Order: sequence, then C-alpha cells, then structure tokens
Amino acid sequence: MKPDPPEAANLYLQDDRPGLPIAVLGEVLWDLFKNSRRLGGAPLNFAVHARQLGHPVTLISALGEDELGDSALGLIAALGLDTRLLQTTSRYPTGTAQVELIPGGRTHFTIPRPAAYDAVDLSESEMEILRGIAPRWFYYGTLFASTCSGKRVLHQLIDGMTRASKFYDLNLRPGADSPEVVQELLQCADVVKLNEDELQRVQEFTGLPSGIEAFCREGASRFGWRAVGVTLGDRGCAIYAHDRYAEAAGHPVDVVDTVGAGDAFSAAFLHGLSSHWPVAEIAAFANRLAARVVSQQGALPDWAPEETVASHEK
Repeated sequence: MKPDPPEAANLYLQDDRPGLPIAVLGEVLWDLFKNSRRLGGAPLNFAVHARQLGHPVTLISALGEDELGDSALGLIAALGLDTRLLQTTSRYPTGTAQVELIPGGRTHFTIPRPAAYDAVDLSESEMEILRGIAPRWFYYGTLFASTCSGKRVLHQLIDGMTRASKFYDLNLRPGADSPEVVQELLQCADVVKLNEDELQRVQEFTGLPSGIEAFCREGASRFGWRAVGVTLGDRGCAIYAHDRYAEAAGHPVDVVDTVGAGDAFSAAFLHGLSSHWPVAEIAAFANRLAARVVSQQGALPDWAPEETVASHEK
C-alpha cells in the first residue's frame, strides 16, 4: 500500500475552496473525422470539463509551430485553462488522431507519432511555476507516457508534486497499451478510471479478479488505489471509493456522438471525490454528465454547471 500523501493532500480531506487545482499532463491533438476536424485529446477534454465544474486547471502539453498548432492555441486560450505550461515546438507537428466511428457506439483511433506533445520538456523555472500552483490533483493517461521521454516527464511531475493525488485515466490506444507500461502507471495511481474493455485487459495481465467489485477491492489492496471508476457504456458505471462500492444504471439519452464521454465521466468522478459525496451519488452524477456529452455533437459541447448541479440535487 502506498502511504498517504503528507499534510493536506489526503484524498478525502475536507477543503472549503470551491475547486481544487488540477495539473493535467498529456496529448492535445486534432480529431480528424471524414469531413471535419475537432480539437481534442483525452487530457484536454478532461481539463475543459473539470474547469467547467469549478476547478482551476493547468494544462501541460505541447503544440507544433504550424497551422494546426496556431488554431489550437487560439481555441485553448478561450477555454479558461492555465496555459503557462503549454509549450510550442518545431521538432514535431501538432498531434492528430484519425477517428473512425464504428457501428455500435465504438470508436477507432489512428494516432501518428511522434507528435508535438512528445516534445514536452519542463525546465526548472516551469517546475517552479507548478510548485507555486500546488495542484491537489495530477491527471495522466497512457498515450503520453508510452514513450521514454513521456515517462520521464511523468515521473518528473510526480516527484515534483508530492501533495497531489494521482488520477490515472487509462485511455488505451493501439501501440500505446503495453502491459509493462500500464502496470507501472497503475502502481503510481491513487485513483484509476477505465472502461469495461480496459478492465478486461488489465485483469488478463495482472491476474486481478474478473468481477468488477472484486477487481476494485483487490486492486486497491495490491496497488494502493483509493478509488476506481469503471464505465460500462449504456449500462452505466461502477464506482469504488471510501471502501464502498456502488453501481449506477445508465442515464437514457439519444446518442449523437460518443467521443469524449469517458473524459467527461472522469471529470465528474474527480469532482465527486473532491466534494466528498457518497459513492452512489458520484456514480449517478458521472453518468449524467457523460450522458449530457453523448447527446450532443463533439467531445466538448456547451453545458452549464448549473445543469449538473441541478441534476445532482434531484
């Protein structure tokens, strides 16, 4: 079991601030569809939703010195994120992902590498900025950390943010899903979020139990996780936290676009943990926000925080 972070960093410590500062590391890229393109990447999607839920968010990534990078920078600047650690580079082009929508609500991504986000290199002065922010949460995924340079940056940040609870959203992609890397990242995490397919993959190479609740409890015992969120598509989700387990049925909506639903779920999951809600309420709230996203076009549709608060209080 990992020891609790020191002082005020305990995951469930009461905090009277409206939102806890979050550092988000990972890819910013353009999702390329057949006839359109949209700014995305799981870390950016998560960051925007977390900001809409009231959390100050610092984005750590890089864009290329190209037209896609210029366009992304302009859009990100309007999203309310702290971009002091959003770098630009001439080494690689701005990241892209070719998106194929598969019948049945599944999505296939083809992601060229290396991309600009693979060039992130944090100086001591940038680390000092981060220490001044003192994030209480640190979000990361697998894609960015699947290279040696990405893993180095990840551990540099973990070592430099000792007060931050670590939120690992697997988001496995072809070519960025090695069992060795995933197990290393699982061992770093305080909170883990994964979908049903990813849970099965992790079960296969870790030997964790096949039942969702047993998986969560054994994973918490083995890796030191404090909370686990599992998305189950239109069947809802399962949440383990505070040594309690709950499942919530899916929130019925007319599905327009599933891209980014998991990222909205992650933001709501983190928000519920930060707000010290009961596990069943966290599950229901995260389902509702994910449903709100899939009912609209794009991974970052407009929604008002008042809508989610109202639905939580019902």
